[in-house]
Amino acid sequence: MSDTNLSSLSYSILDLATVIQGKTPADTFKRSVDLARHAEDWGYERYWFAEHHNMISVASSATSLLIGHIAEKTTKIRVGSGGIMLPNHSPLVIAEQFGTLATLYPNRIDLGLGRAPGTDQLTAMAIRGERFNAAHDFPTDVRKLQAYLSAENSNAKVRAIPGEGTDVPIWILGSSTDSAHLAAAYGLPYAFASHFAPQQFLAAIQIYRDNFKPSKQCSLPYVMACVNAVVADSEDEALHLSTSLKQLFMGIVTGKRQLLQPPVLDMNLIWNEMEEEAVHQMLSISFIGGVEKVKSDLQFFLNQTQVDEVMVTSHIFDHQARLRSYALFADILSR
Repeated sequence: MSDTNLSSLSYSILDLATVIQGKTPADTFKRSVDLARHAEDWGYERYWFAEHHNMISVASSATSLLIGHIAEKTTKIRVGSGGIMLPNHSPLVIAEQFGTLATLYPNRIDLGLGRAPGTDQLTAMAIRGERFNAAHDFPTDVRKLQAYLSAENSNAKVRAIPGEGTDVPIWILGSSTDSAHLAAAYGLPYAFASHFAPQQFLAAIQIYRDNFKPSKQCSLPYVMACVNAVVADSEDEALHLSTSLKQLFMGIVTGKRQLLQPPVLDMNLIWNEMEEEAVHQMLSISFIGGVEKVKSDLQFFLNQTQVDEVMVTSHIFDHQARLRSYALFADILSR
């Protein structure tokens, strides 16, 4: 197979609104605005937030509010959710929220949907109450949401005002093969969380492509892979910066979550062999290094997967180094 041109690949940002050690959520939101404004200039296609709850290092729980904030502070980049965890909400409420966003910022809002709770079971119960098993209704709720956002719903007894007729583009998110079948059956674009759940990525996108049925929104399958990236001017600097990311994932593995930590000189002083192996498995689809290494790794990844878009998330402690990483990543793909 000949190389697919990297310049044909769309590139976007997933911002987990990470709170770093010594800072506050307010600081996080200011950094997000700064990054989004730069991302717009660097050619990034979209800027998404993910719904998470009860995590001290993630400040994107009120996802639609942050989307509106970033859309207001930028002019053209698409802003959206990666994703809204639909079982946590009534489809009507999400239609109203995103219909309002789409009315305020026309042709700039995306609605990515997931079925996971985005949190632990106890918190999910606090959010969902009697709807605790709503994940089983996910396929039906997606259809309800599509209906509320369509002009055809104007004669229904329950309507989303605003929202009706906005046809906000809906994406299906997945971290396993389950959602691949749904995205294919509904003819929707498919975004895979390979930044933390890479194990089933190749199988999932194959299922999606093999079973895809064209829809009003999508005539062809469209795959976006979410990936970790830490790019710097040298290999050593990138590896050093990436120790913040590795500490974050070590907290996920051990259940000892903390704010994003500064980089360290030697991870071997922090983790044991089992933790190291678990973290490396979760980070197997990551692009860490200088420009030439990341470019080579990206080319191999694109040839292997033929994805249409990559969505980059970069957990880097220093804001200027984070901006530099995103700038270099964009430069690799826009040459």
